[in-house]
Amino acid sequence: MKKILFLLLPVIGMIACTEKNTPVTTDDDDETTVITDTAEVEVTTDTLNVVSIVYNGSEATISVPSHLVSYVTAQQSGAHVTIVQSNTAAVNDDEITYQLSGSSSDGSLTLGGSYKCTVSLAGLTLTNPDGAAITITNSKRIQLSAKNGTVNTLTDGASGSQKACVYSKGQLQLQGNGTLNVVGNTKHGIKSASYISVKNLTLNITSAVSDGINCEEYMEIKSGAITISGVGDDGIQCDLGGTSSTGITTDHEDEDTGNIYISGGTLNVAVTAAAAKGVKCDGDLYISDGTITATTTGGGAWDSDDAKVKSSAGLSADGNIAISGGTLVLKSTGAGGKGISGDGTLVVSDAASITITTSGNAVVASSSGSLSVVSNASSLDRYSTNYKASPKGIKVDGTITINGGTIDVTTSGAGGEGIESKSTLEINGGQVIVNSYDDAINSSSHLTINGGYIYVNASNNDGLDANGNLYVKGGFILAKSSSSPEVALDANTEGGYKLYVQGGTIIAIGGLESGASISGGTAKQTSSWSESTWYALYNGGTLVAAFKTPAKSSSSSGGWAPAGVPMAGPGGGGGGPGGGGSSSSSQKMVVYTSSTPSLESGVTVTGGTSYLGGMANFGCSVSGGTTVSLSGYSSSGW
Repeated sequence: MKKILFLLLPVIGMIACTEKNTPVTTDDDDETTVITDTAEVEVTTDTLNVVSIVYNGSEATISVPSHLVSYVTAQQSGAHVTIVQSNTAAVNDDEITYQLSGSSSDGSLTLGGSYKCTVSLAGLTLTNPDGAAITITNSKRIQLSAKNGTVNTLTDGASGSQKACVYSKGQLQLQGNGTLNVVGNTKHGIKSASYISVKNLTLNITSAVSDGINCEEYMEIKSGAITISGVGDDGIQCDLGGTSSTGITTDHEDEDTGNIYISGGTLNVAVTAAAAKGVKCDGDLYISDGTITATTTGGGAWDSDDAKVKSSAGLSADGNIAISGGTLVLKSTGAGGKGISGDGTLVVSDAASITITTSGNAVVASSSGSLSVVSNASSLDRYSTNYKASPKGIKVDGTITINGGTIDVTTSGAGGEGIESKSTLEINGGQVIVNSYDDAINSSSHLTINGGYIYVNASNNDGLDANGNLYVKGGFILAKSSSSPEVALDANTEGGYKLYVQGGTIIAIGGLESGASISGGTAKQTSSWSESTWYALYNGGTLVAAFKTPAKSSSSSGGWAPAGVPMAGPGGGGGGPGGGGSSSSSQKMVVYTSSTPSLESGVTVTGGTSYLGGMANFGCSVSGGTTVSLSGYSSSGW
């Protein structure tokens, strides 16, 4: 390779590589060389559109192919390199690539221009103690790629004013089959003032003072492996760039929605700050594939601007949430923490697999915003909504529609509901499994079950709770409540609503709401049941399924509450946690099938297909057991 090295005299520490440069040459083995005492620029005869920047301690060597000289201007101060490219169209039918390699503990790259380009990391360890490691002021689309088989680490300084360790003014495509490690010591790990997409890359954000990844307009995760931890705020935050949404556009062209799209890859996020979110967006959240693990440990926080308590969540959207595929594992241990939180609607369908665990208690605020953790939730319904945050597996303000997939929720902290909609809730298919402290599934309006397999076990409240009408039109339901007055299936009869049983199969341990309307089949009841026991349910003599009863649980009691908490008015719908005592053998069980139900207890189950986390089996054979005496069900209740 022939190299020509330019002597740059007028400006100390500055290198200009332009078409006006005139080399001063000496011949040495077919190479013309001039070396200054401050820096070295190599102009090569390479035909590829690749500008090489090699960092070496306090220095950096820049090599520019001769056909790019007229488009690239370089400035340098030690290992701090500034590049401005002037082309506004492709060069030789391709964009320019800047390949970075080597190591420096006091270096950086600043890249400007007006045309798209690629920054290729090819084994780079770069720290800028006074600013961002990479700053891209070019507002066009930039590909930041980690070369296959390389490990690259970028770190910024703790004393700068930069927005991130890696900052891009324009669209940022993170890609490559290599590894990129990012440490953000001032603010975010990675920030784009436009959209961010991720493909193939192994990306590790090991720490950031604020968000791990922060962007505007929208974000797309197509593939790769992203791990985010040690952050001071959200794992991923996507904001609306302008004042109003453009709506989803074709191929996301000029889109500004604040949406996040996840269609593949692996995302592992752990956040510890109060009210922090694993994944947060101003717009909608769409998940169609991939594996997402989000863990939150932070408690609640008082938001003085909105005058309300806010809490952590694994996934959170100000808009709607649609989950049609992928495997989600969400865990929250902080007070008031949630697995999924949304201001809009939630739709779960197809092959989605969602597992959520929350173990934190409720948190309330005084009128001054002082927070207290509530370990006993019996009086939470008396508190104003803005001054409390209860732990919930899923909580959205709009409608919830479950068309398919598997949802498995466990809540154990005080006030912990499994799935809550502040509007209507509808289940049409899939498997839903909820073990909860408070209501297992709750809707602030009507709740409708048209199909699917549902197991709910509420240790301190109702199994299925509707603050409007509760309709059962199909599906298989195994529901257990705590002791009376809570019931397995509850409608808001106090508000003039009713439970309508019109189809499907029901096993209700704890009974049905009084005054229920029963049609399309027959309901029978027994005055007692045995815990952790396999039963066989028959419909007109035909085996429907075998099911296992849960262990009997204890209900919490008491009414302690911190002083100074603003109270809500009476009522509140749905009821709070039940009174003290444990589920005794006298707690009743109602069964409903399309013909005439019958039961056997203590059966042995062989074969078949397991559903609902092992609590039900279909297509199996049963043997042994004892016939259970059933009596006619009375809709007047217990």
